[in-house]
Amino acid sequence: MFKAVVVEKSEDGSVSSGVQQLDDSQLPKEGDVTVAVDYSTVNYKDGLCLTGGGGLVRSYPHVPGIDFAGTVEQSNDARYKAGDKVVLTGWRVGEAWWGGYAQKARVKGDWLVPLPAGITTRQAMAVGTAGFTAMLAVMALEDHGLTPEQGEVLVTGAAGGVGSVATAVLAKLGYSVAGVTGRPETADYLCNLGATRIVAREELNETVKRPLESENWAGCVDAVGGAMLARVLGQMKYGASVAAVGLAGGAVLPATVIPFLLRGVNLLGIDSVMQPFARRERAWQRVVSDLPMDKLEAMSKTVSLGDLEDLGPAILKGTVQGRLVVDVNA
Repeated sequence: MFKAVVVEKSEDGSVSSGVQQLDDSQLPKEGDVTVAVDYSTVNYKDGLCLTGGGGLVRSYPHVPGIDFAGTVEQSNDARYKAGDKVVLTGWRVGEAWWGGYAQKARVKGDWLVPLPAGITTRQAMAVGTAGFTAMLAVMALEDHGLTPEQGEVLVTGAAGGVGSVATAVLAKLGYSVAGVTGRPETADYLCNLGATRIVAREELNETVKRPLESENWAGCVDAVGGAMLARVLGQMKYGASVAAVGLAGGAVLPATVIPFLLRGVNLLGIDSVMQPFARRERAWQRVVSDLPMDKLEAMSKTVSLGDLEDLGPAILKGTVQGRLVVDVNA
């Protein structure tokens, strides 16, 4: 038997979640690697899965948790053996497949990545899907020519999970980081992560009639989308890129094509779910080398499976700061 958070849907359509005891026989049959989970995290998608939002979960009862790190317990995949440390993000685990909010998970070996040297399973989940996505965004900006001497890099939703890691990584790499937040009380937190300027959300969250404004930003990691992304596109420097990673501010983009046509701005879509293995390995190696572990610890808080019922709605409301690490064995 093992503990897991189970989400259930009643006949009237309401969704509830709670910690239950499950048997190994209830794990997904199609998986070929069973992992003893050490840690998971709380991401925006987890909030949706815990509350029944977004239509991500199609079958109930369900165990959410879109990422986890732990130790292989049993494997029918030649690439992994009992005792191997592994990490998983994406592949719709926690949505279409039972996920990491449990002391055990059974998944396909194709979805796993060996835990890189230099990082623990707890640190890997302090990074989690949010930090992994942030690293992919930084890599994409670099691949499109971004260098520190080109000017300030904007990070929207900077106090959230993706934004916190992006801010810390960019600062270590020598970039001047302008962090956008709607919570003034997070200013000291962001400056401690390496932000050199704080931008109030109110300055950017409304569209303007002008399709182009002053060229302010050499690059951008955007976790907000919506009107803010539209506004930021008109403020990018010539040839600069925006890495779009989220839609906390809405999925509709009320923008024009003018920034693309007259300034050569690039809008880079960042998907962390279906990334190929080689790029996943590269991103995790970059996490080890370019994310200061003291900053990671400063942005992280540990919670238990029993806390998730309240934390799901909280992350959807935008009241969670930094990274929440779920100790499934607490």
